[in-house]
Amino acid sequence: MRRVRAVLERAAPSGLPVLIHGASGTGKELAARALHEQSNRREGPFVTENVAALPETLIESELFGYKKGAFTGAESDREGMFERATGGTLFLDEIGEMPLELQAKLLRVLEDKRVDRINDTVSRAVDVRILVATNQDLARLVAEGRFREDLYYRMNVVALEVPPLRRRREDIPVLAEFFIRTYRGPDALRKVRLSKAAARALESYGWPGNVRELRNCIEQALILGDGRTIRLADLPPQVRASSGGPAEELLPLSEVEKEHIERVLRATGWNKAKSARLLGISKPTLYDKIRNYDLAPE
Repeated sequence: MRRVRAVLERAAPSGLPVLIHGASGTGKELAARALHEQSNRREGPFVTENVAALPETLIESELFGYKKGAFTGAESDREGMFERATGGTLFLDEIGEMPLELQAKLLRVLEDKRVDRINDTVSRAVDVRILVATNQDLARLVAEGRFREDLYYRMNVVALEVPPLRRRREDIPVLAEFFIRTYRGPDALRKVRLSKAAARALESYGWPGNVRELRNCIEQALILGDGRTIRLADLPPQVRASSGGPAEELLPLSEVEKEHIERVLRATGWNKAKSARLLGISKPTLYDKIRNYDLAPE
């Protein structure tokens, strides 16, 4: 990741096209945003689109715009993404999914700095830096005739690879803590700690979904946990299985009792009479345990 950052810092002010390669969920769009925000185009727009998410019939109109009457439903002129990104940056994710015929039109825009809306006779100048990303091997697609060689070399001026999470396991606990502290939920959940067993399982798991999957895992654990600690049992089954240990953490009896009493107290709104009944103990005994375990309402 230090190498990634070094490339970002050198490439950002250059204004050159950048091809970002990495598996799904590694943070390719974050890298693109960093390139934009560290460039002299930072005050301009940052326009992004996932090519794979668009139906093939809409890719051309979304990218290049269209003239009124170009097709059924085109009731007015509409600018495309290149025009909207003028003065800034256009980021196209999953560029390997772009149809061959549109690759030729994209290449013309990159070379001529002009865009033609569908069914329009006016060519418009655009000033756009283009960043593209893919999780595919574009060189292999070129060899197979599924991607234009000239477009590949035109976009691959600067290459940036974002490594998968399994290749930087030392980042996992740091990222997990970051996702806890920045959780967009109750304030109390941003103070939750990560148990040692849970941390070991996170570091052992392969993370095929990379950073995106890790974030989803942490958010799920925060919702399902006790609001104090993320334990092994709070993690998804596939992550727990990677720990190589028991499905549940083995804890001292006193810690289990303390957490169970605290959970019941929170569930009853600290109604001690009701909590004592649920726990099957007397109120004086409950008071003793609250004092011994130094429990108090949030």
